[in-house]
Amino acid sequence: MTATATEPLRPSETEFRTPEQEQAENGGDVAAAHDLALEDINPLNAHLFRENRWQDYFERLRNEDPVHFNELESSGRYWSVTKYEDIKTVSADWETFSSAQGITLGFPADREAPTLFPASSPSFITQDGPGHGEQRKTVQPSVAPRHLAKLEPIIRERTGQVLDGLPDGEAFDWVDTVSIELTTMMLATLFDFPFEDRRKLTRWSDIVFAIPEPGGIVETQEQKRDELMGCVEYFSVLWEQRKQQPGDDLVSMLVHGEATKHLSAANHLGNLLLLIVGGNDTTRNTMSGSVYALDKFPEQYDKLVADPRLVKKMAPEIIRWQTPLSYMRRTANRDCELAGKSIKKNDQLLLWYISANRDEDVFENAHALDIERPNAGRHLSFGWGPHFCMGSRLAELQLRVLWEEVLQRFDRIEVLDEPERTFSSFVKGYTHLPVKIKRK
Repeated sequence: MTATATEPLRPSETEFRTPEQEQAENGGDVAAAHDLALEDINPLNAHLFRENRWQDYFERLRNEDPVHFNELESSGRYWSVTKYEDIKTVSADWETFSSAQGITLGFPADREAPTLFPASSPSFITQDGPGHGEQRKTVQPSVAPRHLAKLEPIIRERTGQVLDGLPDGEAFDWVDTVSIELTTMMLATLFDFPFEDRRKLTRWSDIVFAIPEPGGIVETQEQKRDELMGCVEYFSVLWEQRKQQPGDDLVSMLVHGEATKHLSAANHLGNLLLLIVGGNDTTRNTMSGSVYALDKFPEQYDKLVADPRLVKKMAPEIIRWQTPLSYMRRTANRDCELAGKSIKKNDQLLLWYISANRDEDVFENAHALDIERPNAGRHLSFGWGPHFCMGSRLAELQLRVLWEEVLQRFDRIEVLDEPERTFSSFVKGYTHLPVKIKRK
């Protein structure tokens, strides 16, 4: 894999608007859900998520129009699927509803989409059928139960070290100091990535789905492209090293796997970015979300303190309540019907996991955190069907270990102010969470 596999950015590519950008241009004064006509409701606007105002939009769609049509100039026709069972139906039928065109809202099938790279950078998450399964198997050993058993002592030791280094009784940012640090150390271990450079993984993860905006994570598409080129260049060196000196890390698995060793540089980049984002955004935002959720529902925190064994039950409920990735996209391969709606070939469907996890037909009192919820494990935060998240056990393990170690050390984690949230309708996360701890 070499950086020369990509060509210079075409001038026109610095000017295009993604669908999320088009929606974000509406600004932060998006109307309340009850003030809009049903046909004007569009939950894609990133301001709704940064301002934590998405709940009423999805509640109204679940109740009034669970398969809801929208159309944008940039993306064409797309549907918001918001009910639990409908999302499972779509997720299980990869022959009708494909992942091959991308996992976030994209451009119409009849329009040549501008890209950050002239060659696409697909990954196994944007494949269907046997091709998806073969590439997924290549890296599956990294999260197999036997390997997780080896990782748990490392995770626990590092978690203890990070927690022991936190200031007592003083304000600090939980996101950067704990969540990012723990997940980035884990990623560096999985990739056998130079530990002193591990924060590069966080940066690359942040920019993959970042919406360019003044003062944002990235300000232009050109900046985004240039930084991802840095990712290509860095991993090209690791790639060549692992060809000669393979290990049991993810890079070595991709370099030497029968289903992946022949792939192009663009394919390798896609898989690497997928694994970086999958191992970083989801776990780190669930870690931050757990602190915020338990502060919002103090009676649940009290239960956990009284009986720390509830941590195991708490983990899937936190993941349900947080839902770190709001949606995944599928594209219709043919004309079909879903919940009485006529879906046309090439229509995009957004599977809103964040809405399914609040579906009262499945989860009673769904907006509340209940660490003893009997069916919390039915959440769709990890998807459903052939694309179910392969790192789900690792994510649960990291969250469980974190709170087992927290409960041994602290009387309480106090949230001092509302968090700052990620400007995205895809990644549901936190950029800053001010807290204070009280040690035992």
